Amino acid sequence: MRVAVIDVGSNTARLLVANVTVGGAVLPVDEERAYLRLGAEIERKGKIGRKKLEEASSTCRAFAAVADEHDAERVAVFVTAPGRQGSAGADLADTLADATSAPVRVLTAEEEGRLAYDGALARAGGGLPGVVAVVDVGGGSTEIAVGTPSLGAAWVRSADLGSLRLTRACLEHDPPTRAEIAAARDAAAGALDDLKPPSPDLALAVGGSARALAKIAGRRFDADELDRTAKLLSRRPAAKAARSFGIGPERAETLLAGALLLAGASRALGAELVLGQGGVREGAALALAGAGVAARAA
Repeated sequence: MRVAVIDVGSNTARLLVANVTVGGAVLPVDEERAYLRLGAEIERKGKIGRKKLEEASSTCRAFAAVADEHDAERVAVFVTAPGRQGSAGADLADTLADATSAPVRVLTAEEEGRLAYDGALARAGGGLPGVVAVVDVGGGSTEIAVGTPSLGAAWVRSADLGSLRLTRACLEHDPPTRAEIAAARDAAAGALDDLKPPSPDLALAVGGSARALAKIAGRRFDADELDRTAKLLSRRPAAKAARSFGIGPERAETLLAGALLLAGASRALGAELVLGQGGVREGAALALAGAGVAARAA
């Protein structure tokens, strides 16, 4: 079945059009991305202003048109952290429903973690060990899910702190001061240490922060390597540091905070992290193909 997922997060909105096979494989047909920075708007104003809502509406309307061009049988919008912050969720959901004429689902933190888990394992291939963890550092929150390939996620927790929110809370200067970095590291540790996840045989890191940091640290990184990466990033202005590794300026601002959160997750799990290929969108595609969500009206 061909489905289309519009994923609206704190930093970006993304489209995934994919074929979902009977065996549960998610095969991408088209992917698009736009930086909306809804989380930054909510942090500044406590809500999403009219202009930003119009931008989100225009972006998702265009994504829905692309889904039409690809003859997607089912289309749905999944909203993550921006839908859970303050009073923003209802207005955002209504706006996106009007723009796309598609079902809009505001995910709880647990639902987001489970979809990220399912999506990461769907793209991981065979030969996985008995217990697998998936870490998803987003702009507004961080999810850790632990389970088995056969039974899915059995343990899911979320910290109400993501790379964007940590940047806004602690990293005022660019480059940040030593005191700011120490405060951000403490905040990340405080948010994640209390989660106490089960120990995995393999831990996958998914999401934009993990993909960007892999360009610096490689596809496998533990807490110590992430601390070294954070130190490297902190020495220069964010955009300049990111550019030297081929990372776009849109990701640069929150990259240091992402490294600190992933380091905290690695320590909480007691395991190194391996870059995963799937995530929330792939998990949502699986759910959309199997959950009987009505196709969008033509």
